[in-house]
Amino acid sequence: MAKKKSEEKKHVPVVTKKSLKFFEEYINNPSPTGFEWTGQKMWLDYLKPYIDETYVDSYGTAVGIINPKADYKVVIEAHADEISWFVNYITGDGLIYVIRNGGSDHQIAPSKRVNIHTEKGIVKAVFGWPAIHTRSGEKEEAPTIKNIFLDCGCTSKEEVEKLGIHVGCVITYEDEFMVLNDRYYVGRALDNRAGGFMIAEVARLLKENKKKLPFGLYIVNAVQEEIGLRGAEMIAHHIKPNVAIVTDVTHDTSTPMINKVTQGDLACGRGPVVSYAPAVQTNLNKLLVKVAEKNKIPFQRQASSRSTGTDTDAFAYSNDGVPSALISLPLRYMHTTVEMIHKEDVDNVISLIYETLLNIKPGHDFRYNRLPDED
Repeated sequence: MAKKKSEEKKHVPVVTKKSLKFFEEYINNPSPTGFEWTGQKMWLDYLKPYIDETYVDSYGTAVGIINPKADYKVVIEAHADEISWFVNYITGDGLIYVIRNGGSDHQIAPSKRVNIHTEKGIVKAVFGWPAIHTRSGEKEEAPTIKNIFLDCGCTSKEEVEKLGIHVGCVITYEDEFMVLNDRYYVGRALDNRAGGFMIAEVARLLKENKKKLPFGLYIVNAVQEEIGLRGAEMIAHHIKPNVAIVTDVTHDTSTPMINKVTQGDLACGRGPVVSYAPAVQTNLNKLLVKVAEKNKIPFQRQASSRSTGTDTDAFAYSNDGVPSALISLPLRYMHTTVEMIHKEDVDNVISLIYETLLNIKPGHDFRYNRLPDED
């Protein structure tokens, strides 16, 4: 039975003009795996008015802390790194071959503009590709990691090296943030700097609404997720949290060429995604669902057969086991330069994390079949 209009909850934007400006600047700033520091500094500068202390570990994971002296510790977490490339080989005539840094998609590379990061500064380049005229009548060769290459306008290896380019230089795409049809945020690296933005907004709301949490809140922006959850693994052992709520992106499966039978039925605009997986602690997950229903926050469900493939796994299996849950943001075109997320989903993920924190009590033991408000 359809809800009456009076029963429907009208969406109220959470993200402000000021915070959206930060989001755009944050997305446009490169933050490749292993080289996240400029983005982390930007993120911490935005977060500082809303927290009590900061901590940055030796690999660059950044943490903002509220109530740092509290014994009971709750983590809300996202990851800061974006996919990128490494310079791997420079030919004698000045062309550059690459290897992945994270899960970069070779099929989207041809004709893309990139920034090569050197100690001398940014060097511009493009992923070249043979013109369609020259491929006529021949068997089409698809882009692969073996045949995509960069052209920075040089004609020799020596000229390339004079620009400061060497094997190991990191390469990021140039594409920038935009708003599409006043409905979607579009950009590269929304996976998962959108998550870093959302957890920062949770801290902002707590401060502006003068909410006093009875536990320590650790707002974590981890590094190196794209190469195996390494940043989360390190910081989980440092913090030793009692509870962890992780946010990342997941696939919008409503676009062409995606099989819903295997990938699930998820779409942008239908709300945050609550995950079911071995690493997701059952009773903490029940709390997320209960909070969503109580506050009329729309949500979707997703199942993962083994691992979630997110930092949830790293937190869950650390420190003898940490009750962990995953709230995902539906995203179109993952690991491309035109990743898309729905504005209302962003607001609703922020709201779900915020409201869940207000329902967690220090000392609650999620091993037992009771939720915090049932104690």
